[in-house]
Amino acid sequence: MAAKQKDARPLVLMIGFMVFAIAVYLVLLSRSAVRLIEAGGVVGIGLGVGVFVLPLIGVWIVVQTLRSGIEHQRMSAAVAEAGRDLNVAHLPHRPSGRLEREAADDLFAEVKQEWEADPSDWMSTYRIARAYDYAGDRGRAREMMRRASEGYRAAKASGTLADPAAPQPGS
Repeated sequence: MAAKQKDARPLVLMIGFMVFAIAVYLVLLSRSAVRLIEAGGVVGIGLGVGVFVLPLIGVWIVVQTLRSGIEHQRMSAAVAEAGRDLNVAHLPHRPSGRLEREAADDLFAEVKQEWEADPSDWMSTYRIARAYDYAGDRGRAREMMRRASEGYRAAKASGTLADPAAPQPGS
């Protein structure tokens, strides 16, 4: 029996609301920048340009965050479809929901051996990124997830990555 998937709509709605709220804030900030520039004077123009740069940075951050999130979801789906996701349900958890330290370390040692056998495999890199996260090493988890993303994009570009959403032959 397949695991029941959680309804993603509340999360998507929350993300949509947050993007909308940020967009409104950035528009208001941009209007303030234009007013400062229109006021004239060296200080007003300097502040206006500085304030105008902030919304541009904000848009870039929002776009990059959404792109990363979508890509990580696709990677997660591909890893799960390949049957290589990390199942931690059977491992002991703390009351906070995090894995017990010893269990996380054991999981990490197991996944690290797999990764060392083939560090060019993006799925192994994805798995070790998740293992780093479970072990509490967020910095290394982010670095390995970046490497996994690069490998995922390369596999996608070369056509060696099957698209789980694409219709399969004979279906």
